Amino acid sequence: MTAPDESLWVEAFLRHLHAERQLSQHTLKHYQRDLHKLAEQLDELQFSGWSSLNEKRLRQAIAMLHGNGLSGRSLHRLLSATRTFYAFLNREGWLDKNPALSVQAPKSGRRLPATLDPDQVGQLLSPPNDEPITLRDFAIMEMIYSSGLRVSEIVSLQMQMVDLGDASLRVTGKGQKTRVLPLGAHALNALKRWLAVRPVWNKYEQPEVFIGQRGRPLTTRSVEQRLAHWGEYLGTQGRVYPHRLRHSFASHLLESSQDLRAVQELLGHSDISTTQIYTHLDFQHLMQVYEQSHPRARRKARD
Repeated sequence: MTAPDESLWVEAFLRHLHAERQLSQHTLKHYQRDLHKLAEQLDELQFSGWSSLNEKRLRQAIAMLHGNGLSGRSLHRLLSATRTFYAFLNREGWLDKNPALSVQAPKSGRRLPATLDPDQVGQLLSPPNDEPITLRDFAIMEMIYSSGLRVSEIVSLQMQMVDLGDASLRVTGKGQKTRVLPLGAHALNALKRWLAVRPVWNKYEQPEVFIGQRGRPLTTRSVEQRLAHWGEYLGTQGRVYPHRLRHSFASHLLESSQDLRAVQELLGHSDISTTQIYTHLDFQHLMQVYEQSHPRARRKARD
């Protein structure tokens, strides 16, 4: 079959998708929009038709679209549509190339959870009463925010891993990597208040620092539920969950210190290529950065 004019190729492709692949009108609109967007960008590069498009020109167009704000996810979809379009042109015998086969979209940045600002943290970490469950929950929240703990690290934290005199913790995170973390003044005080009432619930002599009313260790799910409860009860904007506190810890510390390496070390970053950069930082340096920068680490001067 003689190939139609290039200006009609996209229309033929869309008819093929509808008739042979039975795609919905919604999906067809996505294909049409993506190919139109690419064609518009290629026009700025003196685009003379689909048959003239090569890999180099396509890469330039993708880079320009990315520079204009199109996300990696959107570009991935656009390239997928382009590959399918050229596969159709090859099948019909109108072209014998597919310039999109080896072109990759830029990676999308990871979407980080929303943070709480220091004022919101201060409001959240103000216990309304002295009941044991309240003291326990607020000690958990203080420690997550104070030391950047993962929820799995807080539930597995054992008494032998806490040094009240030195105000520090020893935790084992992802990849069985152990790190020593400082404990801020507010968190240390909250922990001591919880430990004072903990024996009432500890009928099974559990080694875990945080236990439930029945004397059993907490689960990650129960911690998530308790934090969500307090966030709602205290009117915190947005849902409160462990990683939001952990991310707030990192954001506030980084904003104040500008010491990315120390923050990564304190977080126990899981990426090997990243954590190796920070292994030479010793605990004293981390403590110094922590004391100078974390909004709830500063101890009040003694009278």
